[in-house]
Amino acid sequence: MACPICSKQAAKPFAPFCSRRCADVDLSRWLKGGYAIPGSRAGEEDEEGFDTSNPPENKPLEFGAKGMDRE
Repeated sequence: MACPICSKQAAKPFAPFCSRRCADVDLSRWLKGGYAIPGSRAGEEDEEGFDTSNPPENKPLEFGAKGMDRE
């Protein structure tokens, strides 16, 4: 298996990396957001002016709403 950072042969103690250095390079990329998935930021509005950060199906249930009465 090749190291995902430098393509050298991976070393067992650092798998899937070849060394501690390559493992640290990868961790640094994660922490700095280098592997972030592109998209809109939370709370931004889409083209139609809707806030897409929390669509209705993801909102918490409200107790006491119609159909949610307890006995």
